[in-house]
Amino acid sequence: MSAVLASWTFTPQERSVGRARRAARAQLAEWGLQPACDFAELLISELVTNAVRHARGLVRMSLSAADGLLRCEVEDDSPMPPRARAARRDEEGSRGLLLVEVLSSGWGSVPTGTGKVVWFELPVPALVHA
Repeated sequence: MSAVLASWTFTPQERSVGRARRAARAQLAEWGLQPACDFAELLISELVTNAVRHARGLVRMSLSAADGLLRCEVEDDSPMPPRARAARRDEEGSRGLLLVEVLSSGWGSVPTGTGKVVWFELPVPALVHA
């Protein structure tokens, strides 16, 4: 199967999280990958939220699908790698990377010349539309 790719750029604002989710849902529907939408949207919310909160510049998101894997990459200008930490019982946040770790088939972070890319992968069925 040949790979398909889509990408977007968002401003570093909270409303960009919803925009990223909607963009991903529409793209996955176009590719015929609706079964992956719920998990993908949840994990995208976590990565884009982190980028918006911890970086200052534009946030770039890309989706690609090939060989039974959906890959999402979120790039920002912060050089600090993501760090999962144990949340206190009464804490409302700090569980996002744990969700990414548990729900994805893999995830990680790669430094770039201007910041980092944080990525996750989900298994998906063969593409219907490419």
